Amino acid sequence: MSKLKKAMEKAKAARKVVEHDFVKEPEAAPQGLSITYSQTEIVNVSESTLKKNKIVSLFHEKAKADQLKILCAQVLNTMKQLGGNSLLVTSADPGVGKTLTAINLAVSISQEVHYTVLLVDADLRAPSVHNYFGLDGERGLSDYLLNEAELPDLLVNPGIENLVILPGGKPLPNSAELLGASRTESMVREMKARYPERFIIFDSPAVLPCADALVFSRLIDGILLIVEAEKTPEKDLKQAMELLKERNIIGTVLNKAKG
Repeated sequence: MSKLKKAMEKAKAARKVVEHDFVKEPEAAPQGLSITYSQTEIVNVSESTLKKNKIVSLFHEKAKADQLKILCAQVLNTMKQLGGNSLLVTSADPGVGKTLTAINLAVSISQEVHYTVLLVDADLRAPSVHNYFGLDGERGLSDYLLNEAELPDLLVNPGIENLVILPGGKPLPNSAELLGASRTESMVREMKARYPERFIIFDSPAVLPCADALVFSRLIDGILLIVEAEKTPEKDLKQAMELLKERNIIGTVLNKAKG
């Protein structure tokens, strides 16, 4: 076992993180959901764009799609036990696949028959979710937090059933201050309560470079921490876990592990 994996196991034991069942699937609803978008902008993203940008959870012939289904079942089972419907995806350091994991998890959950998914780009220092879908991303969450737009005018359906995206909008240097404001808290509360079948995934900045994830995570039900094998330093993982020790970390995802 590598030093990084040992550190992850030690951190999980210290935090008493629950191990998840990789086999058990979420309970199915009596029937699937049928969603009609009356105000949300619909932009049909091409299959070639999705494949080029490694949004693999949409293509069932890919082995990685099966791995994401396992992660999907793991996350949904745990969040059901917690009674929560909002998940923050973050990492200790940037550049470890955090955003792509959040996107693929959102797409995978949106294919479950009894869920709709709202994917929110809350990485307001360097918003990038829109790039993966080939969207312009000129307006988004930052515009709402600055009181320059209303949420319904910012939502986009990328042509994937049951998935809606709230882009990040323009980058904000004072993002931590805005994410800690009462307007943000009211927004998250409304998102979580509006639709009982909705699952919300927030892509957040990494924990160590700035305070955004720590500030914003107090509003979210669970946290998924992304780690890259042979890249995330052990000390950084420990430091991130320590900073988030008062939050509900539901587990970690080890990216790019060999064998």
